[in-house]
Amino acid sequence: MKIPQTPPALGELLKGIPHDRLMEILGTGRAIADGKYLHWDELRHRKPPEDLSPNEWWLVTKSARLTAGEDLPLHQKDGDPFQLVYIAPLREDLHKVDQILGRGSVPSSAPSGMDTHGKTHFLVSSLIEEAIRSSQLEGASTTRAKAKEMIRARRKPTDRSERMILNNFHAMERIEELATEPLTAERVFELHSILADGTLDDPAKVGVLREKSDDVVVELLHSVKTAHVPPPASELPDRLDALVAFANETNTDDWLHPVLRAIILHFMIGYDHPFVDGNGRVARALFYWAMIRHGYPQTKYLSISQILRDAPGLYQRAYLYTETDNGDLTYFVLHQLEVLTRSIVALENYVRRKLEKTKQLEGSLNSMPGLNHRQLSLLSHALRHPGHSYTVQSHQGSHRVVTNTARSDLDVLAELGLLLKSKQGRAFAYVAPGDLESRVASKGTS
Repeated sequence: MKIPQTPPALGELLKGIPHDRLMEILGTGRAIADGKYLHWDELRHRKPPEDLSPNEWWLVTKSARLTAGEDLPLHQKDGDPFQLVYIAPLREDLHKVDQILGRGSVPSSAPSGMDTHGKTHFLVSSLIEEAIRSSQLEGASTTRAKAKEMIRARRKPTDRSERMILNNFHAMERIEELATEPLTAERVFELHSILADGTLDDPAKVGVLREKSDDVVVELLHSVKTAHVPPPASELPDRLDALVAFANETNTDDWLHPVLRAIILHFMIGYDHPFVDGNGRVARALFYWAMIRHGYPQTKYLSISQILRDAPGLYQRAYLYTETDNGDLTYFVLHQLEVLTRSIVALENYVRRKLEKTKQLEGSLNSMPGLNHRQLSLLSHALRHPGHSYTVQSHQGSHRVVTNTARSDLDVLAELGLLLKSKQGRAFAYVAPGDLESRVASKGTS
């Protein structure tokens, strides 16, 4: 990956175009590139429309954007405001998000296919998934299987990667509580403290703004080349205060679509880089806070980090396009709306697969009445993971039930011969037998 080429300055372009020609091309309004919002780094490699040169095409395009753009109450390092252009694809994506996440229910068919217990298990799985993916974006290297086992079994992390993931999980849980309150600088510090606990070289840097002595830069992906130099530490208190005010804004005169506000909040933490480390995790956490706070509670079921991890270069490029093109946030907003809509599709596909598997399992177990959704969910997992060991603690952590309920669930399955119960230390373990599929089949026909 390389840093995109900075667009030519409009002043320089204007100098090289005769007045009559300038009036001619500006009057045509030919600024569309197949409906795409192209940065100069992309546009210069495309064939311009009709008789325009690449420079003229950019001049027309940028002029139209400046005319249609709206200044935001947040500023770049040089003091100029960030800008946003409400193009049609942006408005269309916002409408899609409103249609799905604004329903007040789990996306797709989950509400009709899951009872309260099923939704609780699904929520825990979603929180775990986002915790893992968000940590992996910033270097965590443990496997998903190990990370899920750690969280469900409530065991202590064994290394920095597992600590990052567990911290993310705790932060995602805390966000639901914080979303009932306005954002404050202290809440931002609290989130960083949760996310960075035990993961920084210097523990004194947890939950505090970086200082002048902290040499913080953002490097280009897979490179040591500097991609972004954040604002100086001396400006961070004022910038954070401005960002908090923006996050809480309720003045109708300054109304901004809540999804846009959440995305911009995400961007600004990455741009300002207020902490020595963990800024990406804080940025994504605050995105979830803003979405839940402003009427999209079902966002907690999504994992945006999973989509970002699949294409981290596009994520960084969206930042770079905005910074190199005079603070035009439209690039980053469009990217994040695509990430959001793709995460919704991924969620819908996951729910569909989950419900199909649950229905198949219920069909195999229809001759064994009395099994609840927690037990069916465990058996579904066990069928795909022969030899997996379950404990009262892990079952309790997965479904958020009391100890006696978790123990009763497991004992019933052991009595049915669907789990093998054995003593491990001072506790019991419940192991999925290798022939579980045939045991389920025999139970279903007996």
